[in-house]
Amino acid sequence: MDTEPARRRGWAGGLWPGLLAFVLGTGLQLQQSALYSSWAYTGLLLLALACPLVLSLAGRLGGRLSCLLMLSCALSGFGLTGWRASLYSAQALSPQLEGRDLLVTGLVAGMPQWHESGLRFRLALETASAQGVAVRLPEKIDLSWYSGPVVGAQTGVELQVQPQALRAGERWQMMVRLKAPHGASNPHGFDYELWLWEQGVQATGYVRAGRADPVPVRLADTPWYPVERLRQRLREQIFAAVPERSQAGLIAALVVGDQRAIERSDWDLFRATGVAHLMSISGLHITMFAWAAALAVGWLWRRSAGLCRLWPAPSAALLGGMLLAGAYALFSGWGVPAQRTVLMLASVGLLRLAGKRWPWPVVWLLACTVIVVADPWALLQAGFWLSFVAVGVLFASSLGATAQSEGTTTPPPGSAAHAVASLGATSSSEEATTPPPGRPKAGFAPLGGSAARAAASMGAIFHEQWVITLALTPLTLLLFGQVSLVGLLANGLAIPWVTLVVTPLAMLGTVLPGLWQVTAAAIGWMSAVLQFLADLPLAVLWVPQAPLWAGAVGVMGGLLLVLRLPWQLRSIGLPLLLPVLLWQAPQPPMGEFEVLAADVGQGNGLIVRTRHHAMVYDAGPRFSSESDAGHRVMVPLLRAMGTQLDMVVLSHRDTDHVGGAAAVLA
Repeated sequence: MDTEPARRRGWAGGLWPGLLAFVLGTGLQLQQSALYSSWAYTGLLLLALACPLVLSLAGRLGGRLSCLLMLSCALSGFGLTGWRASLYSAQALSPQLEGRDLLVTGLVAGMPQWHESGLRFRLALETASAQGVAVRLPEKIDLSWYSGPVVGAQTGVELQVQPQALRAGERWQMMVRLKAPHGASNPHGFDYELWLWEQGVQATGYVRAGRADPVPVRLADTPWYPVERLRQRLREQIFAAVPERSQAGLIAALVVGDQRAIERSDWDLFRATGVAHLMSISGLHITMFAWAAALAVGWLWRRSAGLCRLWPAPSAALLGGMLLAGAYALFSGWGVPAQRTVLMLASVGLLRLAGKRWPWPVVWLLACTVIVVADPWALLQAGFWLSFVAVGVLFASSLGATAQSEGTTTPPPGSAAHAVASLGATSSSEEATTPPPGRPKAGFAPLGGSAARAAASMGAIFHEQWVITLALTPLTLLLFGQVSLVGLLANGLAIPWVTLVVTPLAMLGTVLPGLWQVTAAAIGWMSAVLQFLADLPLAVLWVPQAPLWAGAVGVMGGLLLVLRLPWQLRSIGLPLLLPVLLWQAPQPPMGEFEVLAADVGQGNGLIVRTRHHAMVYDAGPRFSSESDAGHRVMVPLLRAMGTQLDMVVLSHRDTDHVGGAAAVLA
């Protein structure tokens, strides 16, 4: 009997405690309210390195070895995350430089974003000075260059130099005022500071372009940021070719990853129908691109006998798919979600290239650890948990049952892990001729495939979406307090339409721009169907956001319902869903009231509640035509608390007090 696979699986099984300990150590550090010094974290890392030495010297400790391994990995996760955070914090903007006029020189590091008030862009700093004295600033800053007149403290209303047409890679010199990043400190809201932290931005501000300020000067056009320049040029061509701004914005999001080009009303529609994950370059698009690229590489590789003798075609397809997926993610803007997807593809793909057949829980945990090593703060992001819980659910459900019974790892269809498995099969000739579930064989079947195979593929997609919807509903309610009741149907229609029609047409438009008009028509038809679904009664279920324990119990219930178990055991999952579905937020006691002052920036926004009534007093400011405090702050708070309003009181007509009123009333 060949015991080598068993030995390999046993070794992989012994790896999971260390991986889990590393993730838990990282999560523990993220709960720190204040950082230690970098030297303290360095000491913890040295202690973690000493544990393997103890392991090598303590061969007779038996079961204690695994404890030492877990301790070493936990200390590594805790120490490494804290050390990185302390070094990063040391580069923050000095408080003495906030609000001062600073003359800076730097490169435009990304596509500028136009809005009704002016221009937003990111600057990679090269030099900075205050009144002629050199100062140290963070390496990346986000700036706004406002259009129209501004109000000065002493000069009253003054005209300023209007924003110029900045392009990525240009070197500019300008006067700016900066401040440390600040986001609204509200529960259940978007963490703006964390979003900037993950991207390495430690200061925000605006360009000083008044009469008394130096005029911003374009110094040179450099060869830096060529990918961003190409993305910017394509975005401009898309908006020139498609007159309907809503449709052009969605095409730009799918082609160059510019999610800000999608209008707020469209985002509201996509969230209400549960298809928001399809409307930008996400993990799904990157993995599908990886699969298609692997098919092409494998087909071309098999055309050459010399290349096949040099390296097996499945392995070449696998590596080629991963590399091209990385290039696609880079072209899409190399956003944090895209980086996570590429890292997951690489970790699982390298396992297959190495011929490893690890149990799916170890592979899943390895991919999670790789992401956490690269981006520890991913553990604070809702998208991270939705993605990895979804993949884990698919692994554990019937979609991975065959792999489990055979002791091998076949990731679930549609997941990042499955896309890797689909890139080029494996190094064995038998597996190389076996197509992944729901997919045609690479290099052996025509692109269209048979009707039966197409039906099976659509069935696999629908089954996968059903499993994900059922299992992730409790987690979605915990994180967002809402779930789309039409999401299963909407995704069943939108996934094949966006994946097989809209996205390919949008990408081909980079070569044949006329196809963007066809893409716009396809988007229009899809939007009409989605709007019909969103207008149905009870299209979206809103519930008060439950505590963590209720969400965890609900996820366990959802998982039980999709596992391959007898129905007697599956039925236990139904009562486990009740805490997150029926949770009611605490109300003030009888005879008392509470006042919640929301952080809306400049302005006012209060929620006053008694036992049976609630009132909003002022609704915060209006930030732009696409954003206001009512939509971003007040409404999420009211829904998270399960509060039904009896009255809205607006103190006066100033936009800082009534800007969000329309969203609250709606």
